[in-house]
Amino acid sequence: MKVLKYIGKFFSFVGIFLLVLLVTIYSAGLIFCYGPSEHARNLFVTTLLETGQMKFVVKLFMSDKKVQAIVDSNSMASFDEEMDSSLINTEGNLDKNGIELVEISGSTYFAKMIIVNDPARVKLATIYDGSWKTYGVTLDKLVNDADAFAGVNGGLYYSNGNAGGKPMGLVVREGKIEYNSPAGIRGMHLVGFNEDNLLKVIDLSGKNASEVEKVIKDEKIRDAVAFQEESSDANNHFVKLIINGEAREFNGSGSGANPRTAIGQRADGTVLLLVTDGRGASGHLGATASDLIEIMQEYGAVNAANIDGGSSSSMYYDGKYEMTSVTLYYSNSSWRLPTGFVVEKR
Repeated sequence: MKVLKYIGKFFSFVGIFLLVLLVTIYSAGLIFCYGPSEHARNLFVTTLLETGQMKFVVKLFMSDKKVQAIVDSNSMASFDEEMDSSLINTEGNLDKNGIELVEISGSTYFAKMIIVNDPARVKLATIYDGSWKTYGVTLDKLVNDADAFAGVNGGLYYSNGNAGGKPMGLVVREGKIEYNSPAGIRGMHLVGFNEDNLLKVIDLSGKNASEVEKVIKDEKIRDAVAFQEESSDANNHFVKLIINGEAREFNGSGSGANPRTAIGQRADGTVLLLVTDGRGASGHLGATASDLIEIMQEYGAVNAANIDGGSSSSMYYDGKYEMTSVTLYYSNSSWRLPTGFVVEKR
């Protein structure tokens, strides 16, 4: 009887603890959504909408109409600027062996950037060997299997259950199309490099597989992935950040705050690979679209794009992780991935 009594007390304690926790979390949500800070409310809503599993939380506190109004007030303006290849001279940087890792701090994020002087060293690594697998591999394996020096995560992929073995949209490696399925991906963009080692960011919205294949051939794409341009009450994805030295216009912060991975190129061809933390890592919410633009401008990007982020964001450099997944069970490495941009050894 004493044992049952203690068991009852234990479960009563657990029940009360969970109830208090739920009330506390819900109260915090109410404060964020209806408190005095409009900025905190907007950041709370737009950040959660970019997560894979927590979008529903926003709907617990406000109507679809209100959510959409917040998204619209913190979004990216349309950006149809075509890239001018003459602004980049890939032979302009004489130090072809140069590579540097720098740390960057902001009010809501911590980031690291790999600066690669020779754009020819930046390639795409994939797990494709004639077929795609159920499970992808962690970033360190992608880098090491490619006999590379460093790398960051790549493009869109099916991440259910952290399987990570199949990409979404598009994969091009060494000039060969390894995956081409644009159907159903709203606002799909190609992000990668052509045979002249120029960073290309190309809007493929509405194109079918044959049309995408023609773009890849005409643009002489050597290595590329897909990311998504989409702004709604369910997502707030964005791709183009800076084109031809012109920063994209945005409303509010442009997006929520989350872990990010972005890629840019300077006028001399130097490639910038950026990864930020977020979602509570080291107490940071993450970077917004405006943060990414500011960083890329500071480091001289003529062209820059956002690629897959969130829990996928990770960086491996010289034998160790510099930025890791923000999820608990992969906090010391990365999610399983099908693709990653890697930097060849010299």
